Amino acid sequence: MAIRMVFILLAVIAMVRPETSLAQIANDSSMLKTTSNNFKPQLLIPGVLIGYGAASLTIRKIRDINSTTRNEIAEHNPGHIKLDNYTQYVPAVLVFGLDALGLKAKHSLKDRAIVFATSQLLSTAMVTPLKHLTHEERPDGSSNLSFPSGHTTTAFSTAQFMFREYKDEHFWLSISGYGFAVFTGVYRTLNNRHWVGDVVAGAGFGILSTELSYWLLPKIKRTFGKKGNDAALSIAPWYRHGALGVGLVYSITR
Repeated sequence: MAIRMVFILLAVIAMVRPETSLAQIANDSSMLKTTSNNFKPQLLIPGVLIGYGAASLTIRKIRDINSTTRNEIAEHNPGHIKLDNYTQYVPAVLVFGLDALGLKAKHSLKDRAIVFATSQLLSTAMVTPLKHLTHEERPDGSSNLSFPSGHTTTAFSTAQFMFREYKDEHFWLSISGYGFAVFTGVYRTLNNRHWVGDVVAGAGFGILSTELSYWLLPKIKRTFGKKGNDAALSIAPWYRHGALGVGLVYSITR
């Protein structure tokens, strides 16, 4: 069932292994020295994924994969579940919660919060306008906001976040987030909410938003961490209309 969809998303996991991942291209120290020139390789993987998604909107042969996959899913008529509303956030919850078990992440709690908040702001800024610009109808016909998949974007942004934080000390733990991301993407199609191209592009936007956030981290800290400023960070989970999320407030007193 939806074999092509599963293979495409599993390929994403293969591409983000340490040998070829965005995170392996630059460690934390080199990220502090990143320039526009050596940041380009980090755009390759999300660029390919986003490019495939964009091609699925216009190139007939690629677009046909969307239709044939949906037809294949319809033939099996799988039951719809709502777990994908929650699995998209699991890696982020783990990144902030594993401290209680003594598993230390690479960055401090404050830096992780900045990265996470920045990635979600960036992904929203990229995905929301595109949904309205592309005007792609959902497979179930419920709206014209199908491309790209916001759930998958969030899922892969949090999975990449988890990978970046734990890859050095707890590698197998670090890649576990991609399982939740793939599950989220697959079920966006099985639930008839998104096309394959929507999900693949969402994976690209998610990885890109997190990588950009790590690149921006030292710049954000320099801007808001000047001497004479007192900063406070508040983190609170929220639940609304069947959706789970994390709220972050970073306040500065000058």
